[in-house]
Amino acid sequence: MPETLLLTPLTATHYPAVAAIYAEGIATGQATLNTEVPAWEAWDAAHLPHSRLVALTPTDEIAGWAALTPVSGRCVYSGVAEVSVYVGAKYRGQGVGLLLLRELVQQSEQQGIWTLQAGIIRENTPSLRLHEQAGFRLVGTREKLGQLHGQWRDVCLLERRSAVIY
Repeated sequence: MPETLLLTPLTATHYPAVAAIYAEGIATGQATLNTEVPAWEAWDAAHLPHSRLVALTPTDEIAGWAALTPVSGRCVYSGVAEVSVYVGAKYRGQGVGLLLLRELVQQSEQQGIWTLQAGIIRENTPSLRLHEQAGFRLVGTREKLGQLHGQWRDVCLLERRSAVIY
């Protein structure tokens, strides 16, 4: 599957499909503590303007997406970003996420990002494995970090330090 995908910058025109994939992730109860998909304007404002990707199939269907969120507005953390990677339900387990994440790493380094981090719900073992395959390491687990539908959830914190940006 990954060899037939085209990675291209995520734009507003892609957002209806991106939002649908995000909604699929929300429905799993494992992908995010968020319960609603934001409107494009809110999503766009929250994410860095670079390093936004969609994976397009040969029929121009969006199989998945990836983007970065700044971790802080303080200039000393300008090279640290949080990763979001979501794959459509029918494309999961086919290498789409790893393809997106590896390209996101490369693009982030071209933009001067030295550390990528990911907060992953403890039970989301496929996402934990995916990030480890892409060079992320487990930093620790933040117990009962947030609630989802009234249930406390633990969130694993992973990070990847760039080997090319010092």
